Amino acid sequence: MAKIVVLDDVRDAGILIKKILEKKGHEVMPFTEEEEAIDYVRDNEVDLAILDIKLKKMTGVEVLEEMKKINPDIKAMMLTGYPSIDTARQTLALGAKEYCVKPIEKKELEDKVESVLNS
Repeated sequence: MAKIVVLDDVRDAGILIKKILEKKGHEVMPFTEEEEAIDYVRDNEVDLAILDIKLKKMTGVEVLEEMKKINPDIKAMMLTGYPSIDTARQTLALGAKEYCVKPIEKKELEDKVESVLNS
């Protein structure tokens, strides 16, 4: 299955996503620090990045830009508790395939991850 990086400034959110997606057979690495997630993508083959929009030092959009420089083929899905049209447009322009509003439902997460991985 897929190697997935999850970046959310709320540790429990990343762990929850990890638990849900590992049951589907994916290998999931959760992070709360932007630099650690970017370094992981630099050092490992990653299929999908699930990124929160609001982070500590950078935005999810900025993290996605950095990850795309390292791996242009990485697929991305954005999470936010604060949806806005501008942010959705920015992330989709950078190649994010899905945009999910938190709190995300288990089935929605599973379906959207499957959709992004198969796109």
